[in-house]
Amino acid sequence: MTLTAGNLDVRWNHGARPSEPKIQVHWYDDRTAILRQSKAVSYEAPFLYLLIGDRRALLLDTGATADPDLFPLRATVDELLAHRTGDPDYPLVVAHSHGHGDHVAADPQFADRPATTVVGRGADEVKEFFGFGATWPAETVAFDLGGRELAILASPGHHPAAITVWDPRTGVLLTGDTVLPGRLYAFDYPAFLATLDRLVAFADGHEVTHVLGCHVEMRDKPRRDFPIGATYQPGERALQLTVGQLRAVREAAHAVAGRRGAHRFDDVVIVNEPRRRHLMRLVARGRAHQVLARLSPNRARLET
Repeated sequence: MTLTAGNLDVRWNHGARPSEPKIQVHWYDDRTAILRQSKAVSYEAPFLYLLIGDRRALLLDTGATADPDLFPLRATVDELLAHRTGDPDYPLVVAHSHGHGDHVAADPQFADRPATTVVGRGADEVKEFFGFGATWPAETVAFDLGGRELAILASPGHHPAAITVWDPRTGVLLTGDTVLPGRLYAFDYPAFLATLDRLVAFADGHEVTHVLGCHVEMRDKPRRDFPIGATYQPGERALQLTVGQLRAVREAAHAVAGRRGAHRFDDVVIVNEPRRRHLMRLVARGRAHQVLARLSPNRARLET
């Protein structure tokens, strides 16, 4: 399949204005939309991906907020599908990069949508739906949207049911929370390392244009991340990573194997099987920032 030229010339909303749209939509190409939940709705501000085929569409993740008044995801997706296909009830599969709450919260909005399948969050449900066999997580399976056959890779380590999606139409590799410009929480480190090895091997054998995760948590300065809970992120770095940066993440992860806790690198912070004290340090930094933001908003913005 010939790659479709995509566009990532976008300034993502980062919480500068409470009045910013609850969902920012950017069309990467005419059949691929990237959505970002507003930080005014949830500090997590996850990215979601809508890929449209000739027979059905895939929505990867449903964000951090269930309430359709606060986060009108179903209405937005129906509008996008109507705009591109002419059918607001276009067949849809709702799947997840993984099952953590900030990626599945709006699933109930799709419960009564016609011609829609919501894939379960557990590893067994993911395996059954996509057709993984006994060699999970080593195998890669195909998932056809109609004229757009995706590759689905099992990606445990951050979450037991995590997957990565490669789209041959655009070349994008959608890595969820496994690889992103931010904190990479590896709760099962051997599985995390094996996943990174598989992703690099896959990228070496396929045309990958961009590695796109589900959050931006790093500043545009090396080794600096925003605190947990930050609702304003001036100077964010770009969402996309390169295959070279994916390799660097893999090398960095191997370098800190056996060393639990948070390890800073230029593009990511690898959190290796954190103990409670490691997580509490990250949370304490975030809470201190939130207190500062309430007491002195301007100063907090400078120190974010």
